[in-house]
Amino acid sequence: MTTLADPRLELITTARHFYQQGWMVGTAGNLSTRLSDGSFWITASGRSKGELLPSDFVRIYPNGGIEQSSADLKPSAETAIHQILYRLFPTAQTCYHVHSIEANLVSRFVSSDSLPLPPLEMLKGFGLYEENPNCIIPLFANHLQVSSIASEIKERFTLHPPKIPALLIRDHGVTVWASSPTTARNYIELVEYIFRYMVAARSIGSE
Repeated sequence: MTTLADPRLELITTARHFYQQGWMVGTAGNLSTRLSDGSFWITASGRSKGELLPSDFVRIYPNGGIEQSSADLKPSAETAIHQILYRLFPTAQTCYHVHSIEANLVSRFVSSDSLPLPPLEMLKGFGLYEENPNCIIPLFANHLQVSSIASEIKERFTLHPPKIPALLIRDHGVTVWASSPTTARNYIELVEYIFRYMVAARSIGSE
C-alpha cells in the first residue's frame, strides 16, 4: 500500500526524470531513500528506471532484513554502496547513482584515484563558496564484486572524508548522497553539468 507520503513516489518521479536525461537508460542506475527507523527503500535489480512502480523497490533493514513485493525481487546489485554511505554519513537521507556517457569519459581523464574538477560556479551548489575552489571527486575502480567497491569507499572515506558528497566509479557512473531527495537530485544535475563541461572543454582543446 502507498500513500501520498510514500517516499517511493518521489524516487519514481526522479528516476523517470533521470531516464529522460539519458542517465538511467534501460535498467541502469539505482536510487534509495532512508526512513526514520534506519531502513531504506532501494530500486530493485533489473527494473526499467523509466517505468518504475512502488512494487519495484526493496526495503533494506539495519539488521539485514529485506521487505519485497515478491520473492523473486532482488535489491540493486549496488545496495552495499548505499549501505556504507548511510553508515559513514548519518545525516544522509538519500543516495542516487546514475550512469552517463560523460561520467564514463571523465573517469578516463586521469589514472589516479581522484579527478580534479574545474572551478566552476556550479560548485557553489555543493556549498563551496570559494574563489577558484580546489576540488576533486574521489575515483574508484569498478570491481565486478560490488562489495569490494564498498570496502574501498569505507576505507578511504573513513580516513579522508570527501570535500563534496559525490564519488565516481571508473567506466561506471557517479553516486551522490544528501540530506533530502531534492538536494540529491540537484547534486546529480550539478555534477553531470560539470562532467559535460569537462568533456566539451577537452574536445575544444584537441581541435
